[in-house]
Amino acid sequence: MSSDERPDVSRETPPSSAAGVFSSQLPVAEQYADLLATEGVVRGLIGPREVPRLWDRHILNSAVVLPRVPQGATVADVGTGAGLPGLVWAIARPDLKVTLIEPLLRRTTFLDEAVVKLGLANVTVLRARAEDVKETYDVVTARAVAPMDKLGRWCLPLVRKGGVLLALKGRTAEEEVKASTATLHRLGATTIVVSTYGEADNPTTVVEVTK
Repeated sequence: MSSDERPDVSRETPPSSAAGVFSSQLPVAEQYADLLATEGVVRGLIGPREVPRLWDRHILNSAVVLPRVPQGATVADVGTGAGLPGLVWAIARPDLKVTLIEPLLRRTTFLDEAVVKLGLANVTVLRARAEDVKETYDVVTARAVAPMDKLGRWCLPLVRKGGVLLALKGRTAEEEVKASTATLHRLGATTIVVSTYGEADNPTTVVEVTK
């Protein structure tokens, strides 16, 4: 699709809080937002209705969790899709080494192109199912991928001992934890905590599972 055939979308201006989150990396984050609003929509990775709220609903929603991620950590984002939260974390935190795990070719093609366009030297794109990955990581994350019991089976084997699974969830987080606690402990979880990050009126809910 040529540039003049791309969707005519109304893009959201970065909120003032974005500068505090991304600092000198804000221009790269803006480039990523533009990629999501154009190529992301064209390729079916982001719905057109999401474009006006990319920053609040997707980019900052992912970024506010970063204080929980240790300095210099290795990170795996399982079922990353368009790169949320993994690409956002890699942009905001060049100290992280981020692996984006995604089984679908059209998504990994977008991710490979995005990594090059954004100049991210700290990102690896891995086309694979989580079950087939043999590496372990300090932090494993997933955003809106699956219920906690299934997510635990996919993700906890990838978490090194002493590491953490950070599952970005919605309002059902507490219910999912109750339903999956036995499964998560069987998979090696030592503590399971539901935390919130970001502003009180628009928080990001995270299930933190330490292994």
